[in-house]
Amino acid sequence: NPKVLLKILRIWLSFLQVGLAIKPGTTVEHLAPWANQIDMALVMTVEPGFGGQKFMEDMMPKVQWLRTQFPSLDIEVDGGVGPDTIHKCAEAGANMIVSGSAIMKSADPRSVINLLRNVCSEAAQKRSLDR
Repeated sequence: NPKVLLKILRIWLSFLQVGLAIKPGTTVEHLAPWANQIDMALVMTVEPGFGGQKFMEDMMPKVQWLRTQFPSLDIEVDGGVGPDTIHKCAEAGANMIVSGSAIMKSADPRSVINLLRNVCSEAAQKRSLDR
C-alpha cells in the first residue's frame, strides 16, 4: 500500500520510529508485510481500552512467530504484564514491555521495573547466544 509506505517514510523523516500494533483478534500475518519497514511491533495481550485486565497467554505464539521471522525487530507486549507473566513474554521473544497496573499497584515499583527489565535482558542475551 503506497499510502502506508509514504506515512512510514514521513515518520522516519521526522526522526521518529514506526510501530504497528495488533489486537488479540488480529492475526499476526496482518502485520508481517510491514515488518521490514517498521521499527517495532506491538502485540496486545489484552483487549485495548482499560487497565488491569488479565494477561492473554494465547497471544505468545504471535510474539514467537514475529521473533522467528524477524529476529532484529523490536517486539513489545502490552496488557497484563507483571512479575507473574514477564517470563512468558520474554521467552516468547518480547524485548519491550508495557506494564501499568503491576508497577503502579506494587508496594515497591522500582523492584518490579528492575525485575521486568532483567528478565527481558536475560532472555535477549540467551537468544543471541543461541544464534
